[in-house]
Amino acid sequence: METAFRRVEQQTVTRTWWKEAIAYQIYPRSFNDSNGDGIGDLRGIIEKLDYLEDLGIDVIWICPMYKSPNDDNGYDISDYQGIMEEFGTMEDFDALLQAVHARGMKLLLDLVVNHTSDEHPWFVESRQSIDSPKRDWYIWRDGQGGEPPNNWASIFGGSAWELDPETNQYYLHVFSKKQPDLNWENGDVRTAVYDMVNWWLDKGIDGFRVDAISHIKKKPTDTMLPSPDGKKYVTAFSMYSNIDGIHEYLQEMKRKTFANYDIMTVGETNGIEPEAADLWMGADNGAMNMAFHFDHVDIMRQSRLAPLDVVELKRIFDKWQQGLLETGWNALYIENHDMVRAVSLVGDENHYWRESATALGMMYFFMHGTPFIYQGQEIGMKNVPLPSIHDYDDVATKNEYFERIANGMSEIDSMQQVWGTSRDNVRTPIQWDASPHAGFSTVTPWMPVHEEYETLNVEAQAKDAHSILSFYKTMIRLRRAEETFTYGSYRDVLPDHRQAFVYERAFEDKRFLIVTNLTANPATVTLPDVVTGTLVLTNELDPEPIDTETFLLKPFEARLYRL
Repeated sequence: METAFRRVEQQTVTRTWWKEAIAYQIYPRSFNDSNGDGIGDLRGIIEKLDYLEDLGIDVIWICPMYKSPNDDNGYDISDYQGIMEEFGTMEDFDALLQAVHARGMKLLLDLVVNHTSDEHPWFVESRQSIDSPKRDWYIWRDGQGGEPPNNWASIFGGSAWELDPETNQYYLHVFSKKQPDLNWENGDVRTAVYDMVNWWLDKGIDGFRVDAISHIKKKPTDTMLPSPDGKKYVTAFSMYSNIDGIHEYLQEMKRKTFANYDIMTVGETNGIEPEAADLWMGADNGAMNMAFHFDHVDIMRQSRLAPLDVVELKRIFDKWQQGLLETGWNALYIENHDMVRAVSLVGDENHYWRESATALGMMYFFMHGTPFIYQGQEIGMKNVPLPSIHDYDDVATKNEYFERIANGMSEIDSMQQVWGTSRDNVRTPIQWDASPHAGFSTVTPWMPVHEEYETLNVEAQAKDAHSILSFYKTMIRLRRAEETFTYGSYRDVLPDHRQAFVYERAFEDKRFLIVTNLTANPATVTLPDVVTGTLVLTNELDPEPIDTETFLLKPFEARLYRL
């Protein structure tokens, strides 16, 4: 019999610190409140750095903490070089940076330069008059017969254009109407952005996660889109995502900023394909080190309406794993601030909570790329359904809710959508312990904590050797100890199996097999050969040995073998 577990020819590897790192994403408003106002802050992050160091984190990525009116939770920036008052001061930030570096960790910031807040001084000046020196810093157009310049829809719902009554022109906003898009065609805009980027890098930060960067180039705004379903505003990704010419801007930004520092850069690159990897994240030509793609997220989100398509999920991961093995680098994740909790979406939070949270973790954590953990993921935090739309904070959630109501959906059906899709599901406070407000704050937090916080929290899991938190700590130690998980080849062993995700990592003389059942039903698995080796990690408390080619996996069972 031809064995599946054979030595694989290795690609050339270039070792660097950001490939070998374990990253952790912090949503500061919900991480830890140090001053008792119900809102997380920078000093609160400092208080929890020992926790992150003990977890095994190398890189911390903090969502925006810049000055902002907070229409989109900080992604609408009014001052790139100021700190939001609720989060602290620049002195607090400097103390955080120093404390992170003292522990041997790195700090990434969010770089949000597709748009600003409408309260940013640049936009305030731009909207003063049609003749403003900064008018062309944003994208302004005349309307057509009392309507917007075209029928492009915003990603957050409704028109992508907002009328400014003072000048009687419309400005473009791919996201919220309080997030006007910068005009990257204007060289002065780019220079101002680069100056700001270098200011932060000179301060000593270790890189950026670059927000919505695939949207900075737009197609001509006189383009109307067909509307086969009769909708007034039409999804317009093809008008402002990965448009020809974008790489001229990206390469210029790299030359004038990123390339001059030893940093880590991660692009949020909706809509790209592996074939474009060289320009986005190639070792020599890439504008950034790595990128977040969304293909697997789309498959996961479809599981709200039907069982998870495990075969398609594996196909997507294989496409990116193989596509970037030689050129580019993957940023690995299953949760972030724009998603819902993975264990609630594609796991089984009611019957197999621990099993599914750990299986999903193992499924992605040992792939080729740099793994990211979103705060609370490491303890299996769940979605938090709130009773009323008025309990929600997210601008996209509210826009979509009321748009569905306007289109005839009932309030209860629209709330069902909110409970399953709102980004606020991952923005509730971290559950640190069983004290009031889950130890996040001494007062009522800005968003409610999950009702199960007294049992589902960090403190309880830290004491349990079989907890989700303990499982993540073990995965992190394994990943750090074995170069195979960083630099090894990747191969999907059973691409057509409808329940099991089984893949092999190989590097030099070492091979590992990752075996996960991603369903709530037992899975019969037949491998091309008998697994011979050592069981290194499993989420089963009493694992049965595998000594045949065909064996049974329990619901959401996960195993890692050294072959």
